[in-house]
Amino acid sequence: MKITGIDCHVLLAPNYDRSLTSSAQDSFIVGIHTDEGITGFGESDVNPWIAKSCIEAPGTHTMSLSLRDILMGADPRCIEDLWQRMYIGTCMHGRRGAGIHAMGALEMALWDLKGKLENKPVYELLGGAQQASIVPYASLQPSGHSFAEYRDSLCAWAQRAREIGFKAVKAEVTMAGPYAHSGLNESFDRHTEVVAAVRRSLGPEIALMVDVQYMWQDAATAIETVGQWKEFDLFFLETPIWVDNLDEYARLHEVAPMKLAAGEWLATHWEFEELIERGKIDVAQPDIGRVGGFLEAKKVCRLAATHDRIIVPHCWKTGLSVTATAHLAFNTSHCAFIEYLPPHLCHETLRRELVQEGFEFKKGRIQLPQRPGLGIEINEEVLRRFKVA
Repeated sequence: MKITGIDCHVLLAPNYDRSLTSSAQDSFIVGIHTDEGITGFGESDVNPWIAKSCIEAPGTHTMSLSLRDILMGADPRCIEDLWQRMYIGTCMHGRRGAGIHAMGALEMALWDLKGKLENKPVYELLGGAQQASIVPYASLQPSGHSFAEYRDSLCAWAQRAREIGFKAVKAEVTMAGPYAHSGLNESFDRHTEVVAAVRRSLGPEIALMVDVQYMWQDAATAIETVGQWKEFDLFFLETPIWVDNLDEYARLHEVAPMKLAAGEWLATHWEFEELIERGKIDVAQPDIGRVGGFLEAKKVCRLAATHDRIIVPHCWKTGLSVTATAHLAFNTSHCAFIEYLPPHLCHETLRRELVQEGFEFKKGRIQLPQRPGLGIEINEEVLRRFKVA
């Protein structure tokens, strides 16, 4: 069996808003074709034009080869070997960053292919199910250009998630800092007001997580606010400090009244090793596409287990990535939740229309996937309609 073609799809929703802090308005999808007529699909959370270039750019020497050329004609079932060949062959044009994110989409597609070839779900190829079902959290991003609109929007989303049956919710509470929503610039005390309102909307029985998107520069500033949040019983606080400030993460870890989570942007397990050991984060959040694929994500899971840490994967793309994340979670006993963005709880067009997830969501839990590969269904008409490159 041989790889005969690689399609790179740069997708952009026509109603995208450049001012939004949401990468779900675009997507990078790869399709890997074989001489037996079977295609595997992968996705990564990365600027899609850059990822396309990473794959299609020609190579000029042995340390900077073409990812497409490395894969063409190869046996798609030899995934670990192909990952090493891609990594070693492209190291000079980036051992981290966009090159690894593009490789993550390719590697995801290879696992989808292998599962289809062997008539097995991906989690079985990874070693089998370690959990009978998975609890997803509804990942909620509010709208509104005033404090009241923002607070009320987030509470309305939270109430709807509860009504649908979610047992966990993550609220983005980001009205200040580098990625403040809708141009807002509210005080840190007002963030406390929003967290309190969301907790009241959910009640005490729903697990609550909060993402502040790198809002504080250091632990001392962060603890002035989050030190007041113990009463809200947060499962974790996501990315409170800029991801490079590992010593500040370690300082906040010592005093924060909740677990700290980070890792959404990291590439390869090497970066997670530093985040866990030096940054002392409690919850590791590998994103399968961005970290480099399933193999690197599994290394992060093993690293977390060694250091008695929890896994809660990051995912902010379409049902393709969400389904891949579910397969990783089923194979990971210390994965507490996964991020889930159901079409009826989001604004983004691509998330609503492009992919049918490969699992069933029932009574607040994701059920064990049964279909081979990832088990997703891509709407080919939507793929064509939103393709821009």
